[in-house]
Amino acid sequence: MINMETKKDILNRLFVENNLTDEDVFKHKFYNIITRSGIDKIMAANNIKISYNLEYNSIDCKCIIIKAKATMGDKSIETYGEASPSNNQNSYPVAMAEKRAMSRACLKLAGFYEHQVFGEDEAEAFKRSNNQ
Repeated sequence: MINMETKKDILNRLFVENNLTDEDVFKHKFYNIITRSGIDKIMAANNIKISYNLEYNSIDCKCIIIKAKATMGDKSIETYGEASPSNNQNSYPVAMAEKRAMSRACLKLAGFYEHQVFGEDEAEAFKRSNNQ
């Protein structure tokens, strides 16, 4: 039997399964964005475990690449988070790269990423505006 779930049905199911509320998700242009607290809920609901490795740190400590290795049951994934002056406006690039790696790993394992749902930490452009 073919699964006839629409993208909207799938996302609604994922939101319910992961205990997400309207406060955890917002629309940004073409994408749905999950907040930091939403990422934490997804991690808890799926018992996602993540370890990190600093892959690159520039001499001036402004360009950072962090690799995340994450598991969810028998599924695992490796992905990266990066921060540099061109994509990060704050003064803590290591923490930002870690947050980006965490968001990507979590959303990929839990099935959100393939439906164009991203974490708010993944890009400066994904921050919630004041009118949302």
